[in-house]
Amino acid sequence: MAVSSSLILSPLHFNFIANNKDINKNLSFLSANPLIFNISSKPTNINKGSSIVLCSYKSGSGLTAEDKRVLRERYGFDPNEYISEAKNERIKEGKKQGKGKEVVAEEEAKVHRTAHKLLQVLGGKAKRKKLLSPKGMDVRPMMEVVKGAAFDILQAADGCPASLRPGRWLDLYSGTGSVGIEAISRGCSEAHFVEMDPWVVSNVLRPNLEWTGFLDASVIHPVRVETFLEQADRFAGNGPFDYISVTPPYTQVDYGMLMSQISKSPLVGENTFIVVEYPLRTDMLDSCGCLVKIKDRRFGRTHLAIYGPKWAQKKRKSDKTLQNTT
Repeated sequence: MAVSSSLILSPLHFNFIANNKDINKNLSFLSANPLIFNISSKPTNINKGSSIVLCSYKSGSGLTAEDKRVLRERYGFDPNEYISEAKNERIKEGKKQGKGKEVVAEEEAKVHRTAHKLLQVLGGKAKRKKLLSPKGMDVRPMMEVVKGAAFDILQAADGCPASLRPGRWLDLYSGTGSVGIEAISRGCSEAHFVEMDPWVVSNVLRPNLEWTGFLDASVIHPVRVETFLEQADRFAGNGPFDYISVTPPYTQVDYGMLMSQISKSPLVGENTFIVVEYPLRTDMLDSCGCLVKIKDRRFGRTHLAIYGPKWAQKKRKSDKTLQNTT
């Protein structure tokens, strides 16, 4: 006969007289102490007339898990029984304390998101109107100095320094919508906003369009940019866009693949201008499909590349020549 505990920590050897009376007496003595033990009928490799008692206190005795495994196996018990029981207890305890993956995910989903008026429209009909922007770094709007420079370059390259021509603007990774709103304010007749975050769309982008009065001139596409570009044929019914802005989260896109996908899209025409914001140490090609790079400027850790038709590049070169001669 062998007596074993459910939590084995150390072996204790007792020699008993092989009669039921003495064995019961000794077991009564053990049960008077705070020990946990079970009686097992499994055979053991010991001399007849002796019994082995394997017992432990709940507080533990310092043996490692491997020692306990070896000990159980030596005396004919399942070596994995203790390990599995302890593991299950830890899992249950973790769930009670809210440490499970499901609980953590629920807690993250309950994080309260807020917005504040941090941005403003820089020019045009809605100049100086404040725009909402989410607090935190989950949405990173284009810096105002970069946005102002981009529109100044576009207006000069397009031959109308005072405003943009009344074309269509596509704002990819729009977030707050500040770039597309700036475009409508400066003369564009229509803007399409591609933003996948439903909270940003309902609490930031749409309120900004309503506040500036541009909601009727806007179309919101609540999908991923990759999905939008893959289904570009659906959105190019009115022909290519006149302007496209690309302001993705730096660490979540491959600029080479993204620009390749844009260049092959029917959304881009031979007279389209593309504004791309990209981080430091990113290689940008000198062309994007049929378009050429007409400007590349640095603002600290942020770079701004503008692609456009070849005639816009020639016009900029001729303007520089005239400035140098005067």
